[in-house]
Amino acid sequence: MILNVPSGTADMALALEMPLLRNPPTTDQSSLSLLIERAANGDKAAFEQVMMHSEQRVLAMTWRMLGNEADARDASQEVFLRVYKYLKRFRRDQDFFAWLYGITVNVCRDFLKKRQSHSSRFVSFDDDERTAHKVAAERADAEEVLVKAQQRDLIAKAMATLPFKERASIVLRDVEGLSTEEVARIMKSSATTVRSQISSARKKIRIYCQQHRAGFGK
Repeated sequence: MILNVPSGTADMALALEMPLLRNPPTTDQSSLSLLIERAANGDKAAFEQVMMHSEQRVLAMTWRMLGNEADARDASQEVFLRVYKYLKRFRRDQDFFAWLYGITVNVCRDFLKKRQSHSSRFVSFDDDERTAHKVAAERADAEEVLVKAQQRDLIAKAMATLPFKERASIVLRDVEGLSTEEVARIMKSSATTVRSQISSARKKIRIYCQQHRAGFGK
């Protein structure tokens, strides 16, 4: 069984696609803006709706950044504590999710600073993937499902080896689908620097996968 190495944005997004527990509620932009405005004025019910609309995005990103469920859930909780605290600072001309990702990046940075042994806390997504892929495995070729699960796990481990800024940049650009300019604003950097970080991250992930995929056999 040969494990393919992702080479671009689409492959990276597919490889790091995570099973979400449930679908977020469908809310159009105008309705979301109204909820945010009400939440900023102290409406707790509105804030809960904002959370419901965005919590899966936050959890997915913190998991990709931190590499394990326990830290991801703790970090997600901290993200929304900060959102609640600073929501009045959010400007209506800003993109809410870009603003939210900025907070998420900062929280993940804080968590990684506190972590004494980064690599020891990293775990694969195997247990959750077993459940998430159970139905898919029944409907699709079992080998193909296994290859995708192995690819996802390998890339996640490769991600754990990246410097924080490279990891954040490639998650925001390749997985979350933000533009290079949006990533630069979130990272408080230049578009040129972000492009360099993403290029470096892709190269390192590709090399890591090439070096370790032999362990999956043929």
